[in-house]
Amino acid sequence: MGGFDGEAAFDALRRAMAENSEEPEGPARNARAEQLLAEAEKLNIPLAVIEALGHQLKVYNYSSEKAKMFVPFARLLRMWDERPEDFDEYETHSLHWVFKWMTAGMLDQPHIPLAAMEKWLGEMEHRYRLAGHSERAVRSAEYSVAAHIGDRARAERAYAAWLAADRDAMADCHACELHEQGWWQVRQGRDAEALDLWAPVLEGEFTCAHEPHAALASSLAPLLRLGRLEEARANHLRGFRLVRSMESMRGAYADHVEFCALSGNEARGLELLAERPAYFTDDGHPRSRLDFMAVVALLMDRLVELGPADRPVPGPSGRSWTAAELAAHAREEALALAARFDERNGTAHVSERARARMAQRPLVDRLPLGVRAARTVAAPPLAPAAPVIAQEPDLPALVAEARRLSDTLQPNAVEAWAAVARAARDVELDPRDRAEIADHEAMDRGPEGAGLFEQAAELYARAGDPGEALAAHARAAYVRALAGEVDEALTAVAGPYDEVLALYAADDTGVRQTASVVMSRARILMRRVQEGGEGGEGEILSEAERAVREVLALVEGRTEDDVRLAARVAEAHAMLAELAARAGDAEAAAELFTRSAAGFVEAGLPWFAVEYEARLAGLLHHLGDLAGTERALRSALEHGGPHLEPVGRAQLRLQLAEVVGGRGLAEEAAEHALEAAHWADEAGEGRTLGAWARHQLGGYLVRLGRWAEAAEVLESALPDLRPETHGDGVVVQTQWWLGDCLSELGEHREAAERRLQAAEIARHWPEQHDHATLAHLAAESLGAAGLPAEADRAYARAGGLWREIGNVHGLIRSLRARAWLALRAEDGADAARELMAQAVQECEAALGDAGTDEEVRARLVGELGHTHRQFGDLLARSVSEDAEDDSIRAVLEEALTQVAESIVLFASLGEDALDARTGAELAAGWLAADLSRPQEAAARARAVLAAYGDDTTERDRRDADDSTARDRRDVGGGTGPTRRDAGDTTAQARRAEAAQMLALMEEQLEEQQD
Repeated sequence: MGGFDGEAAFDALRRAMAENSEEPEGPARNARAEQLLAEAEKLNIPLAVIEALGHQLKVYNYSSEKAKMFVPFARLLRMWDERPEDFDEYETHSLHWVFKWMTAGMLDQPHIPLAAMEKWLGEMEHRYRLAGHSERAVRSAEYSVAAHIGDRARAERAYAAWLAADRDAMADCHACELHEQGWWQVRQGRDAEALDLWAPVLEGEFTCAHEPHAALASSLAPLLRLGRLEEARANHLRGFRLVRSMESMRGAYADHVEFCALSGNEARGLELLAERPAYFTDDGHPRSRLDFMAVVALLMDRLVELGPADRPVPGPSGRSWTAAELAAHAREEALALAARFDERNGTAHVSERARARMAQRPLVDRLPLGVRAARTVAAPPLAPAAPVIAQEPDLPALVAEARRLSDTLQPNAVEAWAAVARAARDVELDPRDRAEIADHEAMDRGPEGAGLFEQAAELYARAGDPGEALAAHARAAYVRALAGEVDEALTAVAGPYDEVLALYAADDTGVRQTASVVMSRARILMRRVQEGGEGGEGEILSEAERAVREVLALVEGRTEDDVRLAARVAEAHAMLAELAARAGDAEAAAELFTRSAAGFVEAGLPWFAVEYEARLAGLLHHLGDLAGTERALRSALEHGGPHLEPVGRAQLRLQLAEVVGGRGLAEEAAEHALEAAHWADEAGEGRTLGAWARHQLGGYLVRLGRWAEAAEVLESALPDLRPETHGDGVVVQTQWWLGDCLSELGEHREAAERRLQAAEIARHWPEQHDHATLAHLAAESLGAAGLPAEADRAYARAGGLWREIGNVHGLIRSLRARAWLALRAEDGADAARELMAQAVQECEAALGDAGTDEEVRARLVGELGHTHRQFGDLLARSVSEDAEDDSIRAVLEEALTQVAESIVLFASLGEDALDARTGAELAAGWLAADLSRPQEAAARARAVLAAYGDDTTERDRRDADDSTARDRRDVGGGTGPTRRDAGDTTAQARRAEAAQMLALMEEQLEEQQD
């Protein structure tokens, strides 16, 4: 924009300032405000300079350069004192309003003496009294000063006086007042009271430029302290989205970093620091820099504690930082700033608060957020470690405990025997003990443990237990099968199998040892089934089934209190279940998996049931038994307890989310998907399973209308979603949901980008309905973003797609939307009329081709009715106020004809279109009124009242007289018919409007008669 010259340029200056106000906060906006002030000074119009100074002051206040705002304010105050008549009403109000900003701004700058602030408070009180303002804002400012320096008694007095004073035009908005009042309650240790005060702000009842942004941030630590973790998570995701791009909200940003440090989300805290490198060094607002550096120190201390201390972290630019280095630097900076404030204030209050903030401990170990974050530390072990018997290991006690754990198949048996091995390095053990150590080490090694099993077998033989020796040989054979050597494993197990049966027949070994060998053979045969060995499928299945049933014949009914034998029975039932499933008998398989899981639970081994309950869930889902599926999944999660591996926990949670989500329980489904994302990250599967979980979580949050949370989660999922891994349908759906979220949040340009990205993928699909829908939605977003040309092109693209796939409703709606866009353009009325006429023609043609399908015809009649109604609305809105009266009348007559046609069409649909008909009746009534036909308008109003079974009552007339007449030209519009809730609410609204219309028209008729 060039220079401004003379009086005529004042409007251009105002437009430029308005445009600059819409720019993002930051130095560029501030520099533009400085340039505009220079331009204003050339105009020789005092009010132009006053407005430019006010604009400059405002952008400084909402930036990191708050310290600059004192200069323009001092100049404004001098101008006011010299020539108050140069200020209009708005600028007079603004001048007094920003007195409050000056007070807060002085508090935030430690170089401004406390005496100057006290003097300023007196000046503010004096000027407010002269202007006739309440002392509410003055007492609020006094409270802020007292609270900042730690004068609690004075702060309490000022707080009480603030709340007691009348609210007037100088009082802060409700949102800001409630935020500050809640903050004081937190300072007094009253978290719950603070949250009660903040509730109207957090719920959106009261808002402003910085609220609920600040209240959401302030609520995080109190919610954590109160254990209200779901709310804390939601407020973090909602609130961080609001403050992310607002340079002036470093203090609120710091609250979000603090939340990450206190909730086990250190990795996300690092991501937040990386997003705002300037926050480390921006010095225009020392108070928020102190807040920021204090929480940086808090987060870094936490990372050093978790280790390693030399972890690289984001920090001030110009060098690389480790966690330990940044912790020391941030603490030093925070305390130095605090000392400057305290020196100014004459107290130690600010330093005490800074130290207390930096010394906080985590309030929860880990609060899953659902968003992607790299792990900062290894996941803690899920199962409790093997018990430590004494400080100095007592070897006999360790052996006894290890044997107890292995005999009862406890999860930590392997670790317990490893502890025995470590304690016995320099001790000569008997062969039995050495055998069990080797046996369990082999179990820990899996497919690589064959050699150790053979070593264990030799030791068992030397210990005089030939049956257990054969069992160890059989285990060695089985791990060969696990390594893919199934045929070799069958050969290797044949000898031990024959020998153990002979020993058992001679009563030279027990059931446990025999069952171990027989089970190993059955397991090997099951591996052959799973891998598909040579020979006929039926023969392989039959041989495996015979081997499994041999286990049952040997063990079933003889388990008594032997946990190992009970486990053999349960495992055998699971094997039979798998064989039944492979044979196609899903019902039998489900019954056998149920028996298997129940057997493990009854034996006191619930963690072994998890795998089979998960398999059962899959079968039941296939059979359509969703209730059974849900029960099985819940049991698996319960029985897995702390022993369930993270990846298994994630998979079970995801399956459960799908099931309960299918029952419409979106809130519970979201909880399970959230847990799934967390455990997938713990398992190192964040980019695969975790991304899928975040996709699902985002979808459930969308269903719940939690748009900001959903947007954060979906944006976090997108970088990891790959068509080759997750499928392009998942990528499209994620973009689609994200577009919906951004649209609801008012971020229309971004919504359009997401929808267009999704449409580009869907463009290559054989079925084009999704492509057309996404193009249409993108057009809506482009229109809402103020990009009419781009929106028209997108609607045209969507219209072409709707035509190609034969969707006349989509085609008509795209034409109507284009008509409304055209009307917004200069000289666009003719193009708008032509597009709406085309929509009518397309609908009439489709109706002519609809045949005798009554449902199809009814939908088309309704679409045609809405098109005529919108045509009438569009014509009414196209009237220029500068047009000749006859021209205006002709257009309104045409508009009324279109709306009247819609009434006929809606009436033909009966009760189903009642609300649409009465809405059109009212629109026609207002048009008739504009055409000076009160009798016709009154008839329309009576028709609406009659449609809802109502007569005009005295109360209706009175209510109508008391209401304010609406703008009668505003008879509808938009890209489609207005949606109204059916039922009493709509009926009441229609009756009220009809009564208002009738009262006005009867009054006009009476005046005409007089």
